[in-house]
Amino acid sequence: MLRDQVLSLLKGGGELSGEAMSRALGVSRAAVWKAIEALREEGYAISSAPRRGYKLEGSPDLLSAGELAAAVAGRRVGQELVCLETVDSTNNEVKRRAVDAVPDGLVVIAGEQTGGRGRRGRAFLSPAGKGLYLSALLRPACGLEQVPALTAWTAVAVCDAVEALCRVRPGIKWPNDVILDGRKLCGILTELELEAETAQLRYVVVGLGLNISQTEADFGPEVAPAAVSLAQALGTAPRRADAAAAVIAALDRMYREFPAHGAEWLARYRADCLTLGRSVRLLRPGGEEEAEAEAIDESFALVVRHPGGRRETVSSGEVSVRGLLGYV
Repeated sequence: MLRDQVLSLLKGGGELSGEAMSRALGVSRAAVWKAIEALREEGYAISSAPRRGYKLEGSPDLLSAGELAAAVAGRRVGQELVCLETVDSTNNEVKRRAVDAVPDGLVVIAGEQTGGRGRRGRAFLSPAGKGLYLSALLRPACGLEQVPALTAWTAVAVCDAVEALCRVRPGIKWPNDVILDGRKLCGILTELELEAETAQLRYVVVGLGLNISQTEADFGPEVAPAAVSLAQALGTAPRRADAAAAVIAALDRMYREFPAHGAEWLARYRADCLTLGRSVRLLRPGGEEEAEAEAIDESFALVVRHPGGRRETVSSGEVSVRGLLGYV
């Protein structure tokens, strides 16, 4: 789309003449002017001066291929990028597109999700223009038994992205909730597709919803006590495009290092994990049990110690952590 191509050129910085852009893009100067006007209508501040050209002075909080062109250039994650205004779920959209041939590293971003999902089928609130809703299709070269670790690696990558963007590092509530100020900042949902005949891995979809500018009213009375946005925690919110760029960069690094750098990422996960050393409540179909969280093992499972001294390794299920997400 010409508008995205013009925006990508302008985001390179400095002044560019309409003639220079028309040559670079192989279109007429009139077409460049129309693209400039379309960008201005969307809220981009673009100055112009005779014999000097156009200059991008300011950008609205929008998500588009043009906004993220520099962020995905040369990366494996994001080499194909789809930006949508609204979708039921970015994970669903990735899976729909995966029916056809799509490249490893496809990223789908939406401004709003009407059917956002979390773990165990829970709804994930995804109001328009308030958060970053992003999913990536990955085809890791590893055994099926190593794939579950991608969820934990993604949580560390999100912490990396937030730290790069905001200079504050969140923590992780086991297994994959990203936590800031004791409340949930980001949810992660990893899904995989297997070939029916061979049970071989076809692809993994890594989806995340990062709260950026939500207010208490956006979360609603039930969710607000356990959720937080960057705007609430820090007093200011980054642009969603800047957040997307940071997340894509972090996911790309993660994917390039998976699974060869497993020891490093396990150590980083353990350092970020807020569950360790706390009292936890194991929520099970037959009831609840109290325990102490002692360790994260090499498969990212949680090792707990029960009051009688018995140790247990928990690889799945619901765990409440005292002091986080409203559990006191």
